[in-house]
Amino acid sequence: MYLEHFGLSEPPFRITPVTVFFFAGANRGEILDALIYSISEVEGIIKVSGEVGSGKTMLCRMLLEKLPEHIETIYLANPSLSREEMLYAIADGLGLNIEGERVGIIMQNIQNKLEEKAREGKRIVVLVDEAHAMPPDTLEELRLLYNLQVGNAKLLQIVLFGQPELNAKLDQPNMRQLKDRIAHHFHMQPLSRSILENYLMFRMRAAGYHGPNIFSPGAIKLVASASNGLMRRVNILADKSLLAAFVEDTHNIEARHVKAAMRDSELNITPTLRDKKLLLGSAAAALLLFGLAAWWLLGKPQTSFRPARDNPSSQDKPLTVAAAPAAPVPETRPIASQPNPALAPASAAVANQTIAPPEDMPAPVQKQVSSPNSTLFEQRLAAGQQLLVQKNAVASIQLFYKEEVQPERIEGFLKRANALGVLSEIYLLPARFGGKDGLRVLYGAYPSTDAAHNAIKDLPPRYQEAFAASTFIF
Repeated sequence: MYLEHFGLSEPPFRITPVTVFFFAGANRGEILDALIYSISEVEGIIKVSGEVGSGKTMLCRMLLEKLPEHIETIYLANPSLSREEMLYAIADGLGLNIEGERVGIIMQNIQNKLEEKAREGKRIVVLVDEAHAMPPDTLEELRLLYNLQVGNAKLLQIVLFGQPELNAKLDQPNMRQLKDRIAHHFHMQPLSRSILENYLMFRMRAAGYHGPNIFSPGAIKLVASASNGLMRRVNILADKSLLAAFVEDTHNIEARHVKAAMRDSELNITPTLRDKKLLLGSAAAALLLFGLAAWWLLGKPQTSFRPARDNPSSQDKPLTVAAAPAAPVPETRPIASQPNPALAPASAAVANQTIAPPEDMPAPVQKQVSSPNSTLFEQRLAAGQQLLVQKNAVASIQLFYKEEVQPERIEGFLKRANALGVLSEIYLLPARFGGKDGLRVLYGAYPSTDAAHNAIKDLPPRYQEAFAASTFIF
């Protein structure tokens, strides 16, 4: 209805996953890179979790498109399968005809087919969408399938996509064997307000829009608050806001349009868990301060005092009260020593605060010098840190990242890079992901982001096939 009004070729905020609208921000692109690398290079079951509407299905569809040709996929969209139905679905994905066979025969046929694929140089991965809704017996059958191997090589890779309830299910005692085999876990973060504008305009331009930004700061703030950063809610609100602006015959999306969309969608601004904690903490602090003030005023001589204000100015003057006759002053203690369970953790955190590097930023650089006897991992880590110290480059190409530092696995990648003759172009950079020490694997050093972006097409063909490379700014 509003496409022509905004110069769009198609609806920009459909909730049906369409890969052309995949947004690589808010850690989505990095998770995609890591998934491609993990499936291609390492073993272990992989888990991807995220709230309802955070974009898990879109990520799964992107993975289906981006995996190298030698990796064949079996996509299980219906999680409520019994163990027999799941085996039939996998057998069907492998091109097997096992109708009417009992479970033992089905398993044997699946193993034979997987061994045949392995001899052909193929790798099979099963992508399970909505895995949190999968029955425990079916999940256990998946674990048994994952155990199939030839020599030391696993025959099947498994990726579980699910809501946070999947974590609770895996914490159950009967799921511990499956949980122990999960080698990588990725969590999809909600969109922050700071990148919501980029997301909205990315979708608009992907749908053919060529004009300036149409979402006002007030509109973006409301969308962020009402959606809690969940992409599906953002899409619903943005779509209906465009419709409201079209009805008014305006091209600017204001807060009133978002409010109309919220009413139509029955979405209200709900405080996040962080907001609730802040609210409870503020209430506890207010009660504590009120009690201390009452205790102080009842036991201490009245003297001049200055009322607290949110924004005190230089014109604020103290209110002077005549002093009462002298009286014994009760012994006082510092506020920090007053016991209060609600504030104790926060007070301890402030008292013992250690400033850490921001999330998703390189760890502090320490001077390292590689020696001839050092490993390739140590050499390229030193090269990456030297790159930061010299500051000769502005950007690089990120091939992938790891949420955990695993030198032995990266060493294998570096040996293959050396065989390709591109080892000198590889840089390892420490990073922080979700409070954990991780690692970025970069390629090349460039004087500008445009140069790095243009160089992606010149990556070795193997890297172009295996990784969804992106520009990284130092």
